[in-house]
Amino acid sequence: MIDRPQPLARVTTALRRSRVVALVGPRQSGKTTLARILASRADLAAFFDLEDPGVAGALEQPMATLAPLKGLVVIDEVQRRPDLFPTLRVLADRTPLPSRFLVLGSASPELLRQASESLAGRIEVVELSGFSLAEVGAEARDRLWLRGGLPLAFTAERDEDSFVWRRQFIQTFLERDIPQLGVRVPSATLLRFWTMLAHYHAQTWNAAELARSLGAGEGAVRHYLDLLESLFLLRVLRPWHANLAKRQVKSPKVVVRDMGLLHALLGVRSHLDLVSHPKCGASWEGFAIEQVIEAVRPDEAYFWATHNGAELDLFLRHRGRLVGVECKRADTPRVTPSIRHALADLGLDRVWIVYPGDQRIRLDARVEAIPIAALADPKLAFEIG
Repeated sequence: MIDRPQPLARVTTALRRSRVVALVGPRQSGKTTLARILASRADLAAFFDLEDPGVAGALEQPMATLAPLKGLVVIDEVQRRPDLFPTLRVLADRTPLPSRFLVLGSASPELLRQASESLAGRIEVVELSGFSLAEVGAEARDRLWLRGGLPLAFTAERDEDSFVWRRQFIQTFLERDIPQLGVRVPSATLLRFWTMLAHYHAQTWNAAELARSLGAGEGAVRHYLDLLESLFLLRVLRPWHANLAKRQVKSPKVVVRDMGLLHALLGVRSHLDLVSHPKCGASWEGFAIEQVIEAVRPDEAYFWATHNGAELDLFLRHRGRLVGVECKRADTPRVTPSIRHALADLGLDRVWIVYPGDQRIRLDARVEAIPIAALADPKLAFEIG
């Protein structure tokens, strides 16, 4: 088992200060494993998996079942029982507080809406993604890029085994998990849409073009986009708008969050397939974006572009600082005209160029090239100060 000290620390800290903690993230990202580790370390703990019919039956009378419990109470797949939230509100308001609740779920929008309505001021949300470079180590960089961070995909014995698992994951997710959330979109339609987005990965969103290709209305494709974003499968980076005279791009940029799923959708089975694929550069950009966001955990993340060609792959607001990030799969990174425009126009404190090399290189007073392997350092080479 790969240790996950940083997510464990985040959830542990959240449980100390909040009465209810929601651990959310994509399916198969390791939420249940993390929760079971926390439960095993607690003095007193109870674990309820709502996918188990017997366990679900035990919560038919939730107040009678949950009220006597002390210590840590974990409820997995909580989106299956939204009616539990009012009960959790009552139990979380007890003084003294005999138990704290950790609820796990994959369906972010509905789960968080229900939780915020019933548990306002009582709940803290922690998001769990797949493995990061900090968890698997710099030496596993190419494996993480190819296979993605979902634990069973990353730890498969062979690349082909991982590829088959990811293809099965996509099929099961669309045919079983999506309908269980009450979504009435044919799985074949969502698969076509998701596959089309894989070819648009790391590009700006064009609803009209996708709608024409899919043979659907623009409203429908926006709904599909929102659905996959809410299930942690896509990252939609909203554009940053500065008060400039230049015409700025106002459409968001869409990134498939897990590169392993991106490669499964593109039919990329091996590292050789990947480096020879037309989407290799875009794939690496998405990989770097996700690793930077996971490592820095910024207050806000955007992208920025103008219609005359200036662009930043990432624009981060963090601890009062403005940081631009360019992700370049190049051996010799350089300060491009686009970076100079961003420095001049946006008042950036600094720009990082994340690249595959192994040396940190100061390129300008406010521009530094940083190897992506630096993100494997738990202390983090990206210090904002």
